[in-house]
Amino acid sequence: MLNVAVLVSGGGTNLQALIDAQERGEIIGGKICRVISSKPGAYALERAAKANIPTSVVDRKRYGSSYDFDDAILFALQNANADLIVLAGFMYILGEKVTKKYEYKIINVHPALIPSFSGKGFYGLRVHQAALDYGVKLTGATVHFVNEHADAGPIILQKSVDIKNGDTPEILQKRVMQQAEWVILPKAVSLFCQDKIEIKDNKAYIKE
Repeated sequence: MLNVAVLVSGGGTNLQALIDAQERGEIIGGKICRVISSKPGAYALERAAKANIPTSVVDRKRYGSSYDFDDAILFALQNANADLIVLAGFMYILGEKVTKKYEYKIINVHPALIPSFSGKGFYGLRVHQAALDYGVKLTGATVHFVNEHADAGPIILQKSVDIKNGDTPEILQKRVMQQAEWVILPKAVSLFCQDKIEIKDNKAYIKE
């Protein structure tokens, strides 16, 4: 049984999707062992507490540099004996010190079909606003491995979502979460925990 640590910064809707999937028995071979928040008052901590999942806080504001913050995150992950790290609304880009230590062991969900509307500066409602501004007819979500570059690691799973006339960024965000993010993130975690993801030439393949 692999230990899954979830890094959060806010409300924890994707964390809740993972908790719900775990309670339904959909995450095979792994269990959420720790929720680590970059903010002391994040509602995600309450979600974890309700599910009896241990929590830790690594307050970004307490660290003067990103290097010191990365050291603190590393310490928390090692303390949790993490085998897999899931970024679920975690608002900071982890440095190479962390990504190299846990190479191909950190996954993130991004609310677009990478490589569209991804990279530095594309997060939250900005992603959905960009999709609407461009006029694309399909958007979606991507689960990918994390490296030192924003949204640039190997893609594990993607799921498309229709854009509809009259959509606002808020409406689209909700649809993408419900129809894509909350579906493929738990699935990717389960695939990892079952050792069903293989990396070749920096690309992720799902084993049949």
